[in-house]
Amino acid sequence: MKAIIQRVTKASVSVDGEVISSIGKGLCVLVGIKREDTLHDMEYIVKKILNTKIFEGENGKKWAASVMDKHYEVLCISQFTLYHVMKGNRLDFHNAMCAHEAELFYNKLLAQLAEDYNPEKIKDGKFGAMMEVDIQNSGPVTLEIESHGLQD
Repeated sequence: MKAIIQRVTKASVSVDGEVISSIGKGLCVLVGIKREDTLHDMEYIVKKILNTKIFEGENGKKWAASVMDKHYEVLCISQFTLYHVMKGNRLDFHNAMCAHEAELFYNKLLAQLAEDYNPEKIKDGKFGAMMEVDIQNSGPVTLEIESHGLQD
């Protein structure tokens, strides 16, 4: 499982020109799910999203507070293209989990984020839809976190 985590001052997602979710300060997280991912991978990614020290803490100390410490929001966007393979100039997505299974897995991720944090602070796009994502990156700060092969 892969997460591209961006610290944002605001972010929103639109489908067919209509904003369906938006957040203020917090994290916009692009989530890729690969075929072999397990609940352990999901738990690892959830932990990193919620606990990584990406914000300014007390007294202006940099890299000292998590999204939970600051009581900020999280906007998750499912993005199967994170598990692409280039075949010449063509994209191949055979490493990504199939849509039906990925949707169930993604919904478990959202539920786990809500359970471990605060349901009102967790927002998302529309799985499988063509979405427009508006991100105002703060910093800019962008992190790539992948569950496979990583140890805490």
